[in-house]
Amino acid sequence: MLHGNVKVHETKSQAHASAADEGKVMTRKQKAENKGHDGEQSPKKAKSEHETDRANGKTKADIAREFEDFCKSVREHLSVAQMREILEMNDQDSSGSDGSVTTKCQDLLFLGALGKCPLCDCNLEFDGTRYSCKGSYSEWSSCTFKTSNPPRKEEPIKLPDSVLNTPIADLLKKYQEPSRRPHRDLGAPAKPFAGMMISLSGRLSRTHHYWKKIIEKNGGKVANSVIGVNCLVVSPAERERGGSSKLSEAMERGIPVVREAWLLESIEKQELQPLEAYDVVSDLAVEGKGIPWDKREASEEALESLAAEIKVYGKRGVHKDTKLQERGGQIFERDGILYNCAFSLCDMGREINEYCVMQLISVPESNLHLYYKKGRIGDDSRAEERLEEWENVDNAIKEFTRLFEEVTGNEFEPWEREKKIEKKLLKFYPVDMDDGVDVRHGGLGLRQLGVAATHCNLESKVANFMKVLCSQEIYRYAMMEMGLDPPDLPVGMLSNVHLRRCEEVVVQFVEAVKPIKGTGQKSEAVWSDYSQRWFTLMHSTRPLILRDYEELADNVVAAFETVRDITVASHLVGDMSGSTLDDPLSDRYNNLGCSISPVENDSDDYKMIVKYLEKTYEPIKVGDIDYGVSVENVFAVEPSACPSMDEIKKLPNKVLLWCGTRSSNLLRHLKKGFLPATCSLPVPGYMFGKALVCSDAAAEAARYGFTAVDRPEGFLVLAVVSQGDNITEVSSVPEDTKSLEEKKIGVKGLGRKKTDESEHFMWEGDIKVPCGRLIPSEHKDSPLEYNEYAVYDPKQTRIRFLVGVKYEEKDAVMDTAEPQGEVS
Repeated sequence: MLHGNVKVHETKSQAHASAADEGKVMTRKQKAENKGHDGEQSPKKAKSEHETDRANGKTKADIAREFEDFCKSVREHLSVAQMREILEMNDQDSSGSDGSVTTKCQDLLFLGALGKCPLCDCNLEFDGTRYSCKGSYSEWSSCTFKTSNPPRKEEPIKLPDSVLNTPIADLLKKYQEPSRRPHRDLGAPAKPFAGMMISLSGRLSRTHHYWKKIIEKNGGKVANSVIGVNCLVVSPAERERGGSSKLSEAMERGIPVVREAWLLESIEKQELQPLEAYDVVSDLAVEGKGIPWDKREASEEALESLAAEIKVYGKRGVHKDTKLQERGGQIFERDGILYNCAFSLCDMGREINEYCVMQLISVPESNLHLYYKKGRIGDDSRAEERLEEWENVDNAIKEFTRLFEEVTGNEFEPWEREKKIEKKLLKFYPVDMDDGVDVRHGGLGLRQLGVAATHCNLESKVANFMKVLCSQEIYRYAMMEMGLDPPDLPVGMLSNVHLRRCEEVVVQFVEAVKPIKGTGQKSEAVWSDYSQRWFTLMHSTRPLILRDYEELADNVVAAFETVRDITVASHLVGDMSGSTLDDPLSDRYNNLGCSISPVENDSDDYKMIVKYLEKTYEPIKVGDIDYGVSVENVFAVEPSACPSMDEIKKLPNKVLLWCGTRSSNLLRHLKKGFLPATCSLPVPGYMFGKALVCSDAAAEAARYGFTAVDRPEGFLVLAVVSQGDNITEVSSVPEDTKSLEEKKIGVKGLGRKKTDESEHFMWEGDIKVPCGRLIPSEHKDSPLEYNEYAVYDPKQTRIRFLVGVKYEEKDAVMDTAEPQGEVS
């Protein structure tokens, strides 16, 4: 609901939750992790090598054996230098290691020279497993084209004289002409553990005997010792109790030690998964440097993220790793320019996801310091880092500007003075910070919450409400759940310039993919290009190539709107890290420009709201557990940013409706009122275009207000909405939302369920309250589960109540349906 809010999700903060649990609702990070494993392409299940798909009258098994014999002959009779010469003569890449050159040359001689990439017209390369493009689709992105059946040049293979004089010449000539070459499709991948030696240790979910059979069936072998093996698979208990002698020996020998999930997922996907993604001991080893965030289990990453110190909190924030803030260090400023820059680069074609930070720091009674840090996002221990002291200020500034140009390919002054920047291929793009304090740094810490509320002069319930909205916690959780939580980059304190550029890319993304029909290679290229643009601007620990509108809505549009709202909260909250004795909560309340007062439990309004909630609520399902809801508090609110009730009462067709929102979005709603959705997408919440969307079902709003099973408190919003004189009812996705936006026509989206109209009543004269039990409607094919109401003018909407709710676990229900990633 309400532009940029997130549907039900189960947070990674549950350290006890198993990554393999079925039926659980996933966070964006978990979905991104899965996409990282299978997001390139999803090839259909390979046929058996013994099936009789014939090429030139031969089975795939025949061709495989023929190719193996051919490769052996090439290795025996041709030198690597000759192979490089063959590649160069046929306009193929001859760089790389000897093994890489051999692999590419054997492929060329047997099957023909590779053609151009069909997406960007660059050269294709073969790595022994698949063919991929190393070209660039745009200045923002590498081409991510990969295939198992590449285009080939329809011309004879050119052979140098040195090769024609070898004993292998006649064999090579046999395959020289295109018409005589076999067809070798790599769509049937090798068995995932082919050529691997694996050792097992500890009590696994299945017996070692069982795993031995399965591993051998999938091409691998099992060894009793760790000597000479590719990896050791251990049970979780091995780590907890300090590990067996086998585990210790593996660590000493530098052999990867992985979780059982590595076996399971490699078999399930029929593709060898990266060992480092399942590593259980590298962060324990003395010489280990820790596991990157994107390679950790979801719950482990969440716990570290939530506890991590925000290292750059804004334009004036001295990087925590310099330790110079402890000596009174400040960001150097001259002629209105603050010498503090952060950068990001996401290029998934080349597996790049990096950040960079540069600062000039002045320290009392000391020289100027230049700090430079660059590394992979979420992999802090491997970052390149240096802190240099400069006696000459002008020379330090020259070095800073030189580094800026090296990192971005642009000049520094035009960027800082006018925000002019041009994205250059494989160069970083600035993450423009605002002059303020990220709320995850400046908000109230856990130890401050109680004291702050105690010393607050506001009514106690209001003080506790403000305490929640001014705390770091809800914003840390929001960023963590979206994967936008790298501590070195200030996501919660972005400038308006950067936010506008993010919004431009969001709109361009939507406009670029909407005309695309089908899921071919051209379509994938556009999705890939804009995914990489987005994750350069809005850097994530787990970027992914988005594939459909729901992913676009969840990972891009909703993420942008949430970050935009958190930036507003950052400005409003400021720095509350000092003493709370001077009542900072009252100060923030006054700056909010919104009157907030508790609604008494015995009042008619309170009873009406509880009735409306109970009638239109249905349990939220997370995994196999249903969650009910109870009302904790109700607040009447009067935001100065919204039209007054007197103004709203003059408008026609008024309805009291539910609006779902994250807690992290609330301060912006109260400070600036509701904002329309950023764009139009054919998914619930965005299908009406740039509209304010509410529902008559608390069940719909609760999906967005739901936080997580281990943080059961949340808020629902009740707003008075005028639909205007003209109301259009739809039961399918509107084809043209622009006309609705321009004419500001009220829209009612008819869901598969509706509230019983016989139970509706009026409130405060002529405001309809569609309070009635949820019953099936006649619109069984609607894309909406519940009715949604859209208006296009913020002046037609007024926030009236905030309902503090608590989600409560009901009796566990066995769910025999297929596990789903998200409740929709």
